[in-house]
Amino acid sequence: MDLNFFSNQYFFFAFIMVLAAVPVGFSAGFFGIGGGLISVPVLFYIFESLGLSSDYIMHLAVGTSFSIIVPTSISSVLTHNKYNSVDFNVVKSFGLFVVIGVILGTIFASTLKTQQLVLFFSIVTFCLGNYLIFLKEREISSISVFKTYYKVIFGFISGFVSAPMGIGGAIINVPVLKFFGYNINKAIGSAAAVGLLIAFTGTIGFLLAGNYKGIDAPLSIGFINIPAFLIFVPITIFMARFGAKTVHKLDKKLITKLFGLFNLLVSTRLFLEYLNY
Repeated sequence: MDLNFFSNQYFFFAFIMVLAAVPVGFSAGFFGIGGGLISVPVLFYIFESLGLSSDYIMHLAVGTSFSIIVPTSISSVLTHNKYNSVDFNVVKSFGLFVVIGVILGTIFASTLKTQQLVLFFSIVTFCLGNYLIFLKEREISSISVFKTYYKVIFGFISGFVSAPMGIGGAIINVPVLKFFGYNINKAIGSAAAVGLLIAFTGTIGFLLAGNYKGIDAPLSIGFINIPAFLIFVPITIFMARFGAKTVHKLDKKLITKLFGLFNLLVSTRLFLEYLNY
């Protein structure tokens, strides 16, 4: 691989990770999403370019993304909580069903081949991108009561869909919380807290799944790449705090639309990757 003025490909990809960590951390705080929609495609590209086995590179990208989200989400939640924008009762309400969803979603993801997992990610990001682009704000005067079947359905779906994608679930949870009457700031902060639970469970799941399958990924534990984790985390922690502060000062409508467009671009790129397998 000709990297021109970069004398070492590992230095080049470390530089790409540093650049990617900035929007990953900022979006984690700003949208409450954890940043997996950015980190997974970036990590997938890097692992593929480094020549790692196509049998597990998407799994490695997803598992590593989850491990990055854990400390990033902690930073995001703590900052949002300073603005009284985290409802920890949401975590208590959704918690058990989210964990069940993540566990089953991780098992499901571990059975998929990389090609299938790439297609799954592409389809979901395509749907989410269109949702964000055409999303219309709803003004609701009061917060509705979560009935048990809502907790079961939305908690399980959030965990199950998030697991194969390496995301924190806020793309699902923020609209759900807004539907039930939460203002956008509290919806984002509370979704970030749920995302922390998803990421922690997903990290453990992908770590164990990788070890169980006996993959031989360099410098990795299970499906978690250690160098990527160490490069991303210091930057994402700082940027998550900055993003969480910014969200309380800006109108996010345009940025939401642009993020939706980004999802469509990611979806298209991964779908082309799927066709090349």
